[in-house]
Amino acid sequence: MITITEATADDFGTIQDIAYKTWPVVYREILSTAQLQYMLEAFYSVETLMDNAVNKGHHFIFASDGDLCLGFASFQHHYLGQKVTRLHKIYLLPEAQGKGAGKLLVDAVANYAKLNGSTVISLNVNRFNSALRFYEKLGFKIVGEEDIVLEHGYLMEDYMMENQLR
Repeated sequence: MITITEATADDFGTIQDIAYKTWPVVYREILSTAQLQYMLEAFYSVETLMDNAVNKGHHFIFASDGDLCLGFASFQHHYLGQKVTRLHKIYLLPEAQGKGAGKLLVDAVANYAKLNGSTVISLNVNRFNSALRFYEKLGFKIVGEEDIVLEHGYLMEDYMMENQLR
């Protein structure tokens, strides 16, 4: 049975482990090896994760099956001062995909969002990421496009998506 639990700073190693196992599979067709490595180091250093949790109000949750952590999500309430919960990250180990853990993570984020007065969940997804279909299946709609330029001229080409909470 898959369970959802809250993560703490003590769990950052598990979050890093999942990211480093997942990103090469998810992004190998989309990003160069150099960009992939740069983004993993930039987004998943302990310092960045701690800054996100302490200074930016990100919350982290895990989906687990017994003792095996299948994946995680991170989210932030009151995004940009609005009644929006921002889903910043959601990644599942490749072998855990398609088993319902991702939906459970998004459902948990939705429940936390409602408890915190949000009316919308928003996220960005790479325009070439197959996860786009997963989000659409869960009711997310594309509301725009955003290109984000990173260091070294790396580019994140994203769809901006939203799901209205009921």
